[in-house]
Amino acid sequence: MLRTKGPLLTVDLSVRDHTTERIDDVLDEFIGGRGVATRLAHERIPFDADPLGPDNRLYFTTGPLQQSEMSFTGRTNATAVSPLTDGLASSNAGGFVSRPFVETGYGAVEFAGESDELLVIHVTDDGVEFDPAPELEGARVPEVTEYVRSTRDLDAEHIVAIGPAGENQVRFASIMTSESRAFGRGGLGAVMGAKNLKAVTFEGDSAPDVEVPDVQAEIHREAAESDSIMKRQGTTSVTDLANEVEGMPTRYWSEKQFEGIEGINGDAVEAKKHKRGTCSRCAFACKLPTRDEETGLETEGPEFETIMAFGSNQGVDDVVDVMQSNELCDQLGMDTISCGNTIAAYLESEDAFGDVELVHELVEKIAHREGIGDTLAEGIARCHEELGVGNWTVKGLDFAAHEGRTLHGQGLAYAVANRGGDHMYSTFYAWEYPLVDEADAFPPEGLDGKAPAVATQENMRALEDCGVICRFSRGMIAEHPERLEALFDAELSDLQSVGDRVVTLERDFNNRRGFDREDDTLPYVDQLEGFENALNEYYDARGWNDDGTVPEQQVNAIYG
Repeated sequence: MLRTKGPLLTVDLSVRDHTTERIDDVLDEFIGGRGVATRLAHERIPFDADPLGPDNRLYFTTGPLQQSEMSFTGRTNATAVSPLTDGLASSNAGGFVSRPFVETGYGAVEFAGESDELLVIHVTDDGVEFDPAPELEGARVPEVTEYVRSTRDLDAEHIVAIGPAGENQVRFASIMTSESRAFGRGGLGAVMGAKNLKAVTFEGDSAPDVEVPDVQAEIHREAAESDSIMKRQGTTSVTDLANEVEGMPTRYWSEKQFEGIEGINGDAVEAKKHKRGTCSRCAFACKLPTRDEETGLETEGPEFETIMAFGSNQGVDDVVDVMQSNELCDQLGMDTISCGNTIAAYLESEDAFGDVELVHELVEKIAHREGIGDTLAEGIARCHEELGVGNWTVKGLDFAAHEGRTLHGQGLAYAVANRGGDHMYSTFYAWEYPLVDEADAFPPEGLDGKAPAVATQENMRALEDCGVICRFSRGMIAEHPERLEALFDAELSDLQSVGDRVVTLERDFNNRRGFDREDDTLPYVDQLEGFENALNEYYDARGWNDDGTVPEQQVNAIYG
């Protein structure tokens, strides 16, 4: 089976030392990326670790496909205990840092402990350098990039960094790379902030020898020749469809359609796009560099989820206003989904939907924990009672744009996802709009037959995150089992087992932190007929206990 190569590099920030060790057995079982990081975290992070304490560990990993020339592989994984959900969370980001990471020669990089002063860490194939950087306190992400460029002669593609939000331990702070690409969901930027780690750079010339099968060339060619609307509009291409089927969360989930959708839809975003944007070696080029000529505002995006969080869910109908919110979040280092949704909660409490000036003021206040921003920086699950609004989260993570009250299988998928209300964990919405062939699709209403399918898609997404492969490769890779088998040189059943092991270890880690069946729920669970039966079917498909916990023998089998 194709898998990552290289040792684990452990960087101990408390004593400013580093060690390496072989992890071949882990790589053999989990390929790379999210799988390897999950397995290491399960073994090495105490189950009672404070997400913002020194016992939490932060992992960066890539997969074997980052050594290919194939589209959809410009991605890197980050894993730690989430300050937002209190469970284990992985997030992956696009951009260009995956290739510099591979060139260091490490299979995984782990940050342990915490520094007593603000640091920039330089990871190279020759070792690790620790640079105190007190002058970067409070710096925005572009300022960190400029600092590294001037001191190390390294461009943004070599850097992962946090902004003020991470330093101030905003619970949905992002880790940023290439300035505009985010390890977004779960607040892993706050983990870096708690460790006093402002930025990490990766540099080297020691990529291990990994032979990727020739099918990569066929996939890359199809990506280049594709006429997908995503090449013009990115994920915003689904905006009109979501609104049409009553799947567009509006005014803090009080409605499911937005009357101002034309001002923020894919056409509105495409009208502001001024050049092509892509990730490392990807010919699909679905990113969205946008510019408003009147104001001079430039950003990358907004993508569909940001259109929802800072658009319809706030009652905002001007794409330029959403672009400004997007840019502020990128500079300050915050997840646009959680930041936008949390501000929407505040707008609901103040009856202030559509107040764009207030929105932009709140983005700044949250990042710096000023005034009401300090309350909102805790996220919806922790502040909704004080605001007097509903708790639109699962396991502490607020929902993405794909509406589970309309797409019932996606609703189930939100409920059971180890990461919480996350659309990317199974991407089940694609089978219900549908965005796949009709023969493979499910009707949006009802839960019949969907629970085992949710488990299957979770396994497939976990496999992609081990690769690491972009979700938008679905029509060229995931829907072609023979290509997956060729890429990884393994049978599909064996590959699905890798994904199953990842999901199982995540669940077991969270079980040991107190999560069980009671956490697999929704604020609108009474609107999904047959939900409890579907939940039982999901647990049966995974071989888990009726209370949503993993049997001990399953974990023992994974450890061999």
